[in-house]
Amino acid sequence: MAEGEMADTGQAEQPTRLSVVSTATDGIHVLTLAGEIDRDTGQALRQALEASYGAPRPRIVVDLSRVTFMDSTGINIFIAAHRTLTEASGWIRLAAPTEAVTRLLQIVGVDAVIDCRETLHQALSD
Repeated sequence: MAEGEMADTGQAEQPTRLSVVSTATDGIHVLTLAGEIDRDTGQALRQALEASYGAPRPRIVVDLSRVTFMDSTGINIFIAAHRTLTEASGWIRLAAPTEAVTRLLQIVGVDAVIDCRETLHQALSD
C-alpha cells in the first residue's frame, strides 16, 4: 500500500446524522429515530418532540431501535421532555433501545425516571 492510502475494512460508515420520522398511532405520537443523538443532531430531536407537545395530554413514544449512539445531549433532551409532558398530564416512553443506549440509560438512571420498554409494541400498550 502506498503512503497515505487507507485499507478498506469492508465496513460501511455508521450514519452520523439523525433521521426522525413522526407518525401517530391511536393518538400517540411515535418518533422513530435512526443514527446518532449528540450535540450536532440534538436540535432535530428537540424540535420533533416539541412539535408533539400541542395536544391535550400529549403522549409520545420514541423508538430507539435504530439509534447507534447517544450521549448526554439525548439524556438531557429526554429528561426535559419528560418534565414538560408530565406537567401537561402526558407522558413519554422510550422503546426498544439498543444495548449501548440501554447501558447509558441505566448508568445515568434515566430508566428509573422515564418509562423504558423493550419493544415498540409494549410502549404503545397501556
